[in-house]
Amino acid sequence: MPAKSKSRTKRSNSPVIRKGRSASAPEAQHDTGRPRDGLDNGQNNGQESRGAREGERGFRHSGHDVADAGADRFERTSDARAARSASSRTAATAESRRPVRSLKSRALAYLSRREYSRAELSRKLMPFVDDVDALEAVLDALVGEGWLSDARFAESVIHRRAARLGTTRIVSELRRHAVDDTLIEEVNAQLRETELTRARAVWEKKYGQLPATPAERARQARFLAARGFSMSIIGKILKGIDEA
Repeated sequence: MPAKSKSRTKRSNSPVIRKGRSASAPEAQHDTGRPRDGLDNGQNNGQESRGAREGERGFRHSGHDVADAGADRFERTSDARAARSASSRTAATAESRRPVRSLKSRALAYLSRREYSRAELSRKLMPFVDDVDALEAVLDALVGEGWLSDARFAESVIHRRAARLGTTRIVSELRRHAVDDTLIEEVNAQLRETELTRARAVWEKKYGQLPATPAERARQARFLAARGFSMSIIGKILKGIDEA
């Protein structure tokens, strides 16, 4: 009996190794961390895939936005063109409905701005008439009613030109507008009486001193001649003669 109790004691003191357990437990715990690294990498890859898909969707959305903006600009441009076209049609319709302006009313509109000679007004109205006789009848009526006058036209030319131009230039302008020769002779005589005074005023404003050299004298003479003053008047001015 005593021998059996000793054998039991020996079995109880021997180490007990359970099935499925490893002696190196810490290493097993350390190895369990390796699969977690792989899982983390998978999660990161999944997040990157989702980010790529979201970026692709954002790119597609931005492309749609650009296309929509282009369509909006096209629609606005089309609307603007349609509005301009409608405005042009409206203006053309209004113009077609406007009553035809009479030849006399057109002539009076010209005369309300300034004086015209008969020949000059005839040239202005010629594009609007088919019958020259009708135009002459209108001009005769304007002269008879006092709206058209070559004498007033000549006076207006003198008023605008005499302070700057000589008699020759003013007379040439009247001839160009087909003013009556008798009236031109009257204007010529009137201007000759004041030409020295007018020429001296123009010369003093430009130079004010007598020429000291032949070249300067020629230059001043050309200046006065270009403005229509006669050579006799120019010679008196450059010699310092005050009387005609």
